[in-house]
Amino acid sequence: MPEISVLLPCRNAEAWLPECIASLEAQTMADFEVVAVNDRSEDETAAILLRWASRDARVRLLDPPGSAPASAGARATGIVAALQAATAAARAPLLARMDADDVAEPDRFDLQRKFLAAHRDLAACGTAVRLFPRSEVGQGYERYECWLNGRTDREDLWRDLFVECPIAHPTLVIRRAVLEALGGYRDAGWPEDYDLVLRMYAAGMRAANLAATLLRWRVRGDRHSLVSGSYSPEAFRRCKVHFLKEVFLPPDRPVVVWGAGKVGKPLARELLRQGIPVEAFVDLDARKIGQEIHGAPVLDPDSFARLFARERPYVLAAVGSPGAREEIRGTLDALSCHEIDDYRVCA
Repeated sequence: MPEISVLLPCRNAEAWLPECIASLEAQTMADFEVVAVNDRSEDETAAILLRWASRDARVRLLDPPGSAPASAGARATGIVAALQAATAAARAPLLARMDADDVAEPDRFDLQRKFLAAHRDLAACGTAVRLFPRSEVGQGYERYECWLNGRTDREDLWRDLFVECPIAHPTLVIRRAVLEALGGYRDAGWPEDYDLVLRMYAAGMRAANLAATLLRWRVRGDRHSLVSGSYSPEAFRRCKVHFLKEVFLPPDRPVVVWGAGKVGKPLARELLRQGIPVEAFVDLDARKIGQEIHGAPVLDPDSFARLFARERPYVLAAVGSPGAREEIRGTLDALSCHEIDDYRVCA
């Protein structure tokens, strides 16, 4: 039995798949299998995978789940179905994610395997990433890369769980028993990777990221996460609020949204849509203070301090401007608010 099964969904990947394959063949750890699902590709992806499997016995190919092989114009079954099929066919105790357009560093699997062997209490781990090609990496991507690569231990991931998904999915290695206990990948109408991580944390499990940069993560304008409705800002909000409501918000405490701008107001709308009343907003903009949004008053920080002393509401910080996250944390900490217990950062 191999030590790691690599779950590799492929869809029209002929331009990048050879580089991905080369990086897997160059792994310093040899004891792994690749379970590749060709999801109705209309290019040369299938032929490339067949040639690879013919020379490497570790490679196992699956047809698109639930149907006959692809024909021209056939609709893709989707990444969730592909991952479910690959998971069912995988044989190893550790399952590693990989995308067909990304590039793994040679020691990726070896280092992640050793890390999980040394940290038996962790359910999974990811790694730092390098976005490429750099000509396609703008300031927004650079900030995201910097943030993601700064989540290097379990407390970082736990604290920032509702900012973004704190593990780059193509770097994930998860224990098979954990994934099975969680019910595997599912399509809930929002990102399958974030859904999995939040379910893992909701079950009391923890993860960490290796500080080493072990994956080059390709930036593409047609990447699934950029064009699918399941990865839209609205879908992310639905996902966050669902888990906040079902698991992470303390019961019987009113909710205050810190931020009455373009991040806070949509979050509040989703909270209300899912049946969570908003007690108040907090903002620094004098033009907003004293107004009402969705029937809730907009307070300045001093007024919030009095409200917190009186009612101890739970705060969801939702301001997306650079530096705002740490400013809000500093303000709330100075009021003896404790992160996780009294507030969470959601942007």
